[in-house]
Amino acid sequence: MDTPPPFRATRRSLPIALLRARETVMGPIREMLSGSGVNEQKWRVLRVLEETGPMEQTAIAAEACLLLSSLTRMLQTMEADGLVTRAADPADRRRSIVTIAPGGRDLIAAHAAQSAAIFARLEAEYGPDKLEALLDLLEDLRRVRF
Repeated sequence: MDTPPPFRATRRSLPIALLRARETVMGPIREMLSGSGVNEQKWRVLRVLEETGPMEQTAIAAEACLLLSSLTRMLQTMEADGLVTRAADPADRRRSIVTIAPGGRDLIAAHAAQSAAIFARLEAEYGPDKLEALLDLLEDLRRVRF
């Protein structure tokens, strides 16, 4: 009878460690957004659009770490809520270009100070050099292909 391969202890499991770290970072963000009617996924979409400008939906999904099907459903409510606008791409009418709307910019502006304070606290607690090193390591990890 074959013995199963040994697993790392969950306290040293990379997937679990990443989830725990994500929850540490996202908890305060979720709290910040709780009264705004916007969840963390919609927040990511708004942040991506604010940073990059109008984008095609597939590019938004990739940048905001969302499934395209989820993004498509989400954009319907975001458009109805006045957070984004969508228009057909003049070069390819099958594609949709999404732009942040004034309501989306207002929402980002309303949370800018609190968001900056959250990350300033994180940087102060964790250390700016360690935070930059962690971000670099995570980018390196993202490039690993199985």
